[in-house]
Formats: sequence, structure tokens, C-alpha cells
Amino acid sequence: MTPTTDFLNLLENLPGSYGGPTRPEPGPYAVIGSGEGTLAAALLGNLIGTNFTKEGTQFVLSSPDAADAARTYAELAEVAGANVRRISTGGEAADVDVLVPAGALSTYHYAQAVAYATGHAEEAQAADRAMTALAALCAPQSAERNPARDLAWSLWGRAPLLLAAPDAEALPHAWQALLARVGKTLGVPVPGDPLPLVTGAFEAQHEHGDGRIALILGDTDPALNITREVLESRIDEIIHIPYPEGSEAGYAGQLAHWYFAAWVAAYVAERYQQAPTDPPVLARAQASLAGEDTGGLTLRADHEDGHRTRVEEDDWQADEDELDDAD
Repeated sequence: MTPTTDFLNLLENLPGSYGGPTRPEPGPYAVIGSGEGTLAAALLGNLIGTNFTKEGTQFVLSSPDAADAARTYAELAEVAGANVRRISTGGEAADVDVLVPAGALSTYHYAQAVAYATGHAEEAQAADRAMTALAALCAPQSAERNPARDLAWSLWGRAPLLLAAPDAEALPHAWQALLARVGKTLGVPVPGDPLPLVTGAFEAQHEHGDGRIALILGDTDPALNITREVLESRIDEIIHIPYPEGSEAGYAGQLAHWYFAAWVAAYVAERYQQAPTDPPVLARAQASLAGEDTGGLTLRADHEDGHRTRVEEDDWQADEDELDDAD
């Protein structure tokens, strides 16, 4: 199997694959993330709105490359009087209470571990159901129109603006992380109030809006509706990506949205003829931060000659025809 096939198989089998503890811990709860646990902590904001607690259970989500920060968080919580549960992708035994798989899809395992440990089993199961439905739509063998692959076509050759309402501020972070790590391409999140940015960003250089696309993630609100109206006269395309069918705003909907982003990112990598797996330089950087011996290997990227990927309309059409013939 190729790395792409392996990753797509892993992605398809992700829903329901969490196999860690499911027993609730004593409340109240707080969660904070470092390293690979940062995104999961953000997605858990709808379940746990607190970063630190002086009682109950403090969850610290981390990875070996961010172990020092995680230890500091855990020590502060313990001194304050909270019970600490350390969820990590590896490291010293004292730093790990629950071990989860590492990699771009670790967010799912971190998040589900905390959802179950905070008594939100129903939400965790709802997330798995929504993700299972998405897998049927987005897997490579899907007989119907594949929404993830279709969106990847729209993103090919573009760096999308990523917008969401304040109660879904983790989604732009999720899409940016997955488009970069899996899709090997850039997304630009728009944090905070989007109106000052979208009303002014293209005024001095209108050509910067040429070919630009914006993704509105999750539910809209009045500010996003006005933002969309403004952008319609400044950029080429705006696509609203609501919560997947059968889910809604909240933990399950946001984790399912993250999962859809992972499918889209995988197909973006496919369009660029890139592997969706982690590049070697990321592993070396993480190992260096974790204090491991990297054998003298440098952190320089593979392409050191200023190489840029060329994206041309003729290539787009030729590739599309080629895929249609293959189908």
C-alpha cells in the first residue's frame, strides 16, 4: 500500500476507534493542551470551558515535544489541589496516565478520552455516529458525489480564508492545522472580529482578492452574514461548510467538522501529488524538542532551491479528465 492509501484507510476507520478509559473522573473539570494536544483542548471548549481548576480533575493533553510545559501545568494544578490526568502520545512514564496514538489524527483520541472522562459519553458517541456517516460519504470508494473531494477541487491552488462564529473559534484552527499538516498547503484563519479585516484587506491591492476563496465554518451569525456580503464583492468564491448532517453546534458537531476537514486535507494532498503523512522534517523537529538524539540530521526542508508548485488551469482540466476516465 502507498502512504496515501494507508492514511485514507486509517481515516476511514477512525470513527469508534477510541479504545481508552471510559470511566468518569471526579468533577469539576478543566482542560489545557500543549504540543499535539493543543487543538483537542480547543475543540473541547464546548464541554469544558475552563483551563485550570483548583479541585476535581485537571486534564493535561500533551506530547513529548511539549513535555516541559505540560509538567508545569500539571504541577500548578496539583499544588492548587486538583487531581491531574495526563493524556499524551508518549514520554516518560510519570508524564502519561492515558496513552493515545500520535500523529495528525491524535486529536480524535485526546478529545474522546476527555469526553468520556468528564461524563459526556453521549456526546462522544454522537460524535462517532456523525463521523461514521461522513466516512460513508467521503471515503475513496464512495459511489456518490464525494463532498470532501469536491471541496478539495475548489481549494486546489488557493489559500482559503477560514472564518467561524465566536462559539466555534476552534474550527479555523482545526482547518488550518489539517490543511497544513495533511494537505501540505496554507489556510489563513481570521480570528476575532472579521469585519475590520475583510473591509480593508483588499482595498489597497484589489488583485489580492483574485482567486481567493473563503470558507465559513459551522453556524453563521449576524457578523458572519455581513462579512459574507462584504467578501462577495472582493474575492472569487465563498463556501459555507455547516455542521455535518445529524450533528449541530457543540462538541459532537465540532469534532465531526474536524473529521471532515481531515478528509478534505487528504484529498488536497492528493491533488498536489503529496503524501498526507507527516514530512520527515516534522518528526525531526518534534524529536529535537523532546530531547532525543536526531543523529545530526538537520531541520532543513527537502526543497531547498526555492521550488514552487505551478498550478495552471490546463493542468486542472487534464487531471480532472484523467480521474473521470479512471472512474
